[in-house]
Amino acid sequence: MLRVGLTGSIGMGKSTTTDMFRAEGIEVLDSDRLVHDLYKGPAAAEIDRAFPGVVTDGVVDRQRLADRVLNDPVALKRLEDIVHPMVWKARDALIEERRKIGDRIIVFDIPLLFETGAENEFDAIVVVTAPEDVQKARVLARGRMTAEKFASILSKQTPDSEKRARADFVVHTDKGLDAAREEVRNIIKALEARLG
Repeated sequence: MLRVGLTGSIGMGKSTTTDMFRAEGIEVLDSDRLVHDLYKGPAAAEIDRAFPGVVTDGVVDRQRLADRVLNDPVALKRLEDIVHPMVWKARDALIEERRKIGDRIIVFDIPLLFETGAENEFDAIVVVTAPEDVQKARVLARGRMTAEKFASILSKQTPDSEKRARADFVVHTDKGLDAAREEVRNIIKALEARLG
């Protein structure tokens, strides 16, 4: 089974691209979704013990938690020490399930793939990209994002040019859905060729 890491900075079109892989029959493991699921159950009690007051009705309040850890590296590390092993366990269970089904390719949607040093865990890396002006327009159009918050997020992410340089494959999302879909199909063909 080929393990493919898919990443891209905020506003690049990563969610749309993962949907395209799914539409082609490729399983996509969404790290953010795994965390959301853990916050609704398995991780909630442990997070509440570490950060009292961030859990309501057995579910982690993501905004309250973010307020507690965002600008506190020690608190953030404590949270990661709780959540990351749970994510890895859930990820490994899904990989095993997909292996039994007979999947030959699985894509891992990891927003901070390079930032967390996870690239060595994968057989190939796909980076989703768009020009800076397109990215900024997309993010600011969301309404809940300010230019200052966007700049702060970008400052914590590996620059797009570096991500593209370190990628095995790149999907350009500024040329329309059909063009991006064709790039995704070509990536799948190349991956299948590696498998023989």
